[in-house]
Amino acid sequence: MLPDGRRRITQKDDADSFIESSISEIREIIGDSSAIVGVSGGVDSTVAAVLVHRAIGNRLHPIMVDHGLLRHREVESVVEPLRELGIDVSVVNAQDRFLSKLSGVTDPELKRKIIGEEFIRVFEDEARKYKDVSFLVQGTIYPDVIESGRQGDEKSGHLVKTHHNVGGLPEDIQFELVEPLRDLYKDEVKIVGECLGVPKDLLFRHAFPGPGLAVRVLGEVTREKLEIVRRAQHVLDQEIKHAGWYDKLWQCFCVLPDVKTVGVRDGSRTYGYMIGIRAVISSDAMTAQWAPIPYDLLDSIATKIIDEVEQVNRVVYDITSKPPATIEWE
Repeated sequence: MLPDGRRRITQKDDADSFIESSISEIREIIGDSSAIVGVSGGVDSTVAAVLVHRAIGNRLHPIMVDHGLLRHREVESVVEPLRELGIDVSVVNAQDRFLSKLSGVTDPELKRKIIGEEFIRVFEDEARKYKDVSFLVQGTIYPDVIESGRQGDEKSGHLVKTHHNVGGLPEDIQFELVEPLRDLYKDEVKIVGECLGVPKDLLFRHAFPGPGLAVRVLGEVTREKLEIVRRAQHVLDQEIKHAGWYDKLWQCFCVLPDVKTVGVRDGSRTYGYMIGIRAVISSDAMTAQWAPIPYDLLDSIATKIIDEVEQVNRVVYDITSKPPATIEWE
């Protein structure tokens, strides 16, 4: 039982009951109108999209914004499985639009707010292509609300970081929000997703922040830095999957700090970027323990990243739990 009196979703029967009541509530809220939903490849937005599609069918218009801050081959890995579920996703290429807004920005809170607002502006532009779109569906979950300092009353709670889908929304947003997962923790979202038939490749992939790689490139976001951290992440994913560690971890990702270090490559001095690796074990993202990845696997990861990403000459491993640190660095 949670502090608000709600029962935790721990099994299929709980999830089925949640789905049934949510569908009724969604239909009552949206009525005969239409809605759009931004799908990002994350578990939360995917489950929210499938749930609302179950409620209102083709009056839901899913949009994937390619803002240039995504992982390797992210668009294909998201769009194709959802289309197999009968959910047709429109992809909007907005890379130049987002990256120009982020140019010169180094403050992580400002990054999140810029990205949150720009998402809404893209959705507003896209909504004009459809009839009677009054609602925006979001995959907001309970930890997002807590960390953004909006538990219950908007003025209550203490800000940890602004989530782009909570505190990052502009005040003049033209949509009414529908947030069917707002009271759920991540583990509950996954149980609901299983009952909705969401493919396991989407459901059990590691969480990815709404602002994408913008909060894994510390300091100013540039195309070069994004490509460095994207390539390093691809190597990391391959290594931990090959070693059988992927499903043991809640998240495992690369961070590109805004520093360079001296190194040696082929007998010559280098002055390259450092990659930080963060791997944690958690059940709901409210707390997390750093993962004891074996030394030989860490060695293999570091060697391959440095070999395959020529701008990187140093790899470090984060051994801080949450708290005191959050899972993401920004």
